[in-house]
Amino acid sequence: MMFIRKQLLLDAQGESLFLWGARQTGKSTLLKQMYPNALCFDLLMADVYHRLITNPTLLRETILGNTDKKIVVVDEIQRIPELLNEIHWIITNTNTQFIMSGSSARKILRSGANLLGGRALRYELFPLISQEIPNFDLMRALNNGLLPRHYLADNPKKMISAYVGNYLRDEIVGEAKIRNVHVFSQFLEAAAFSNGEMVNYANIAADCGVSAPTVKEYFQILEDTLTGRFLPSYQKKAKRRVIMTPKFYFFDIGIANYLLKRTKINLGSEAFGKTFEHFIYLEIYAHSFYSDLNYKISYWRTATQIEVDFILGDAEVAIEVKSTDLAQPRHLKGLYQFAEEFNTKSLILISNDPYPRQIENITIMPWKYFLEELWSNKIIH
Repeated sequence: MMFIRKQLLLDAQGESLFLWGARQTGKSTLLKQMYPNALCFDLLMADVYHRLITNPTLLRETILGNTDKKIVVVDEIQRIPELLNEIHWIITNTNTQFIMSGSSARKILRSGANLLGGRALRYELFPLISQEIPNFDLMRALNNGLLPRHYLADNPKKMISAYVGNYLRDEIVGEAKIRNVHVFSQFLEAAAFSNGEMVNYANIAADCGVSAPTVKEYFQILEDTLTGRFLPSYQKKAKRRVIMTPKFYFFDIGIANYLLKRTKINLGSEAFGKTFEHFIYLEIYAHSFYSDLNYKISYWRTATQIEVDFILGDAEVAIEVKSTDLAQPRHLKGLYQFAEEFNTKSLILISNDPYPRQIENITIMPWKYFLEELWSNKIIH
């Protein structure tokens, strides 16, 4: 199946760029589609890697020997950060556009390598979103996750197991130089229980038998390797005392499912509600980047447990997600309370309702309708 990705590298206009994204999000496939005639160096290929890590100047010599190739793709650039010095020279002295992809800038940043002094734009590619998939199947997405190979598989469990084992546990452990692999494996599972929840470092540290600072460092590693991210709380001053602790989400539903040992997710179950909210968050997050609007996403929760799932921008849009197929006034409590505190342009409850509805100043949106409006830039713009 061909996926037409929404990441169009807007405003690149011949500039060199970094395209970051977790493994298997489809970076290589996208770059082959967008730059079919480019000169390519895939650093996952053993022969290419060994030649260039032994002698980085071969990159410059090869490009100078292929002057008809004005676009050069370097895949998994973080594997040889030293190449960035060569790339810097080539960009400065020739008319070459570099497209550099990678699954993590962590190794480059920690090595103090040259990040090209602002000469390269930065983009990200996320797992698939609903608008990229013909005949999108919500239940398949919630069970399989949205990494392309996993979404397409009829039974992706072994693929996801290999991904967690080979990439999350082995490669990230190696890259971050984590000494205690067993503890990090325990941490991954403990972090999964924080998926979509407020993070309690002390509790996770106790579960894993390490210090809270170590747990914070592990979460930072997940952020650096683009496999997880924090959702901050909305902290604009208000009458009610609010919770400051961030929430945490893994970058893919299928990975979180695997770490939580979830069995098949069925409509109406508790797991359905949690994965449904996770799915909506991932769609909103991807839209913020792909649309180039880059609006802030946060959540709001008071000390009295009143909560709104997602706040977009500076309270421009407040969104609550409920898995019910009949949204009722009791589901709207958080939105009403938020609207009392802040001047919000749009209050939305996303649900499984069959049709859009209006209850006072709150719009009930079926999830399909919401996503169509979101990706048409009608929710926020």
